[in-house]
Amino acid sequence: MTLSLSDIRVHRDGRAILALDELTLRDGEFTAILGHNGSGKSTLMQVMARQMKPDGGMIRLDDQLLERYSQRELARRMAFLPQQLPEVAGLDVRELVRLGRFPWRGLVRRWHRDDATAVDWALEQTSMANYATHLVDELSGGERQRAWIAMLLAQEAPLLLLDEPTSALDLSHQYECMALLSDLNQSAGRGVAVILHDVNLAARYADRVIALKQGEVAFDGTPQAMLSSELLTMLYGIDINLIAQPGTQRPVAVVA
Repeated sequence: MTLSLSDIRVHRDGRAILALDELTLRDGEFTAILGHNGSGKSTLMQVMARQMKPDGGMIRLDDQLLERYSQRELARRMAFLPQQLPEVAGLDVRELVRLGRFPWRGLVRRWHRDDATAVDWALEQTSMANYATHLVDELSGGERQRAWIAMLLAQEAPLLLLDEPTSALDLSHQYECMALLSDLNQSAGRGVAVILHDVNLAARYADRVIALKQGEVAFDGTPQAMLSSELLTMLYGIDINLIAQPGTQRPVAVVA
């Protein structure tokens, strides 16, 4: 599944906050989107997920304009996890995850074994099976984030878009989350595009890194090429050095 953007422009208060000439998310690719706060990352994600209509340009999902998909058809192809999660008062974790099956069930189709299997699998994959009967609004921030990721997985869409999914997670769960997304990408062939703040997470798990600066693509390439002191210093406006990780000798970005 390919998502292509052409001549995308988004303006706010008379200035362009996103200006992309050409950008394509290719089938089965794991893409990390980086950039400083205000660089346009979330705007890009919302445009790709059809949560925001750009002021100009064209977006195609496979061979069809994104705007021509019904909401249900789009949800079968693309699953989106926003940065700001809505309130779900009164729902337990399993009920939340079951919502991910709506594109396949609609309002009238009966619950099938495939639906139950997808929900159970999503709960297991996110280590949330033991929390299935817990109310979502009583969970910790990290547990709540994993419950929402489980709902995303239950949707079984071939393309996953996630806006800062690791932001509420502790260090161990950040790596677990990224390892899960990487496994889904490699074993199930799902395309993944994820906004991250952690350069080292992006370098470890992504196939491709897109970095934005002031609403434009400043870098688009491999994680290995992204790990450049000069590039990272330019992107974030602070001195960033690379050191060799003990044991693996893998380059790691650190603030100078």
